[in-house]
Amino acid sequence: MGIYVEAHIRDDLDRIWAHTQDPARRRRWDLRLTEIDCLPHPEGEPRRFRYATRVLPFVTVSGTGVSAGEKTAPDGTRTSALRFASPHPLSPVTEGGSYWRCVPDGDGIRLLTGYDHRPRWGRAGMLVDRVLLRPLTGWATAWSFDRLRLWLERGITPERALVNWLVELAVRALVVAAAGTGLALDSFAHLFGPLAAAMAYLCPLLLAVAVAVALSSSPRSCTPAARRCLRTPPTRAAAPRLLATLERPS
Repeated sequence: MGIYVEAHIRDDLDRIWAHTQDPARRRRWDLRLTEIDCLPHPEGEPRRFRYATRVLPFVTVSGTGVSAGEKTAPDGTRTSALRFASPHPLSPVTEGGSYWRCVPDGDGIRLLTGYDHRPRWGRAGMLVDRVLLRPLTGWATAWSFDRLRLWLERGITPERALVNWLVELAVRALVVAAAGTGLALDSFAHLFGPLAAAMAYLCPLLLAVAVAVALSSSPRSCTPAARRCLRTPPTRAAAPRLLATLERPS
């Protein structure tokens, strides 16, 4: 699988599984999905679903998929797999597949996913996929996993977590913008009299420190962050056999 994300969540296995498999709950925390709804399907067969993703402010692409879950592995691990496809001409992805695993691990659960897709638009699409789509999808997946962790561990709803993230992002942007203008350098250094020369030297240094802190400081504990998730498998990861058994959606 081309994209791998793993988060450690201190919560009950059943609860984590429900939040990843229930479309209504997943819509709330998964940044990648705008809509996801189950379609009618015969009892005992893989579930079919319809999904939609907003790729631009006023452009939403849709597609269909099929999923199946294996809930009782001997070691307690739960696995689900899905395949999806989109015929929409503006969708950067034609089809793809992914798997989810919940692995009991001491005081919590390792929630992990592997994901891969086939890009649209030929060579141009492959370039866009490599430079933009895959990095963005990996970040959005990791950010969403941490958003789910905050919801399950600390009771911070996905909606509140998004507000926390936007506020922190705005504060960081304001600090960088204010420091970048260098307002204090020319406008206020002369107010220090004999120390004006020293302050003219010190102000740029302080502004540079402020920018560095704004860009590199750790996010608050109530703010979701992709950096908290593992992005490379600790050992060689292989897709489950369950994924190979699913038909490709038409």
